[in-house]
Amino acid sequence: MLLCLLLLPAFVAAGETDFRIDPTASQASFKVRLLWLDHVDGGFTQVIGDVLPGPQPGSWVVDATIAVKSVSMPTSRIRAWVLAPAFFDAEHHPTIHFVSDPITETDLDHGGTLTGYLTLRGVTAPMHFSLQPIHCETLALSPCHITLHGRLRRSAFGMTSDRLALSDSVDLNLSITLQRESR
Repeated sequence: MLLCLLLLPAFVAAGETDFRIDPTASQASFKVRLLWLDHVDGGFTQVIGDVLPGPQPGSWVVDATIAVKSVSMPTSRIRAWVLAPAFFDAEHHPTIHFVSDPITETDLDHGGTLTGYLTLRGVTAPMHFSLQPIHCETLALSPCHITLHGRLRRSAFGMTSDRLALSDSVDLNLSITLQRESR
């Protein structure tokens, strides 16, 4: 009985715990085919957000935001091009936002598919990510690492310029580090 009373605060704390995306240890990268022979790689250095308890017990919802102007590209000319209205249109759409459908802890442990909705350039569309198996200890203070791989179509988000030079398909990869946060 005494042991149960001593452990009760830990279990209550675990139930009130969510995970915050560590912006200093998380990034997103993308790759798009250029002229069918080469590809252009880019990345975002400002990924923020939370993984919150979902509507059902033992479920989680990912809510992540990427600052478009945090994009890094091989050259300043290419960076200016991807920030321009024909690509990300950073002036009018400064963020990329993803909210997942609820995912269970079992799905996180075994990997699989993380579904949800991605908002890019003011357009919201379904998005599917392949999720590598992970296990985040709710009582542990150590960070939790999530790796996601997805593919989107530029045209689904209104990026229809440069169709002859750029592939419509874009590979999107996220390396997310989560830190436990008690409420």
